[in-house]
Amino acid sequence: MQQIWQLALTILLEAVWEIFENTEFTIQRYRETTAALGYYGDSVANSLGDVATCGIGFIIAQRLGLRRSFLAFAVTELLLLIWIRDSLLLEILMLIYPIDWLKAWQMGH
Repeated sequence: MQQIWQLALTILLEAVWEIFENTEFTIQRYRETTAALGYYGDSVANSLGDVATCGIGFIIAQRLGLRRSFLAFAVTELLLLIWIRDSLLLEILMLIYPIDWLKAWQMGH
């Protein structure tokens, strides 16, 4: 029963983030500080996909346990940095503390 509440809380928090992510404030912040210069917010389908993926990720993490979940997260972050020059941690960093050379690297300059 505890896992159901944890899953529900996780999905609720993700849904709240999706709403906040699509506010004019956050959209403008993305445009100013990240490589997402033409960002206009997520579509409804994208936001719903993000919420569903978050729930699936929660279930996978429950089954993998802490160590393997952390390893999967680290590998995913590294692959995304190499492949598309972007990742969750990089986006968070750039939203909070933008770094010009990092933005230039993301944009391929």
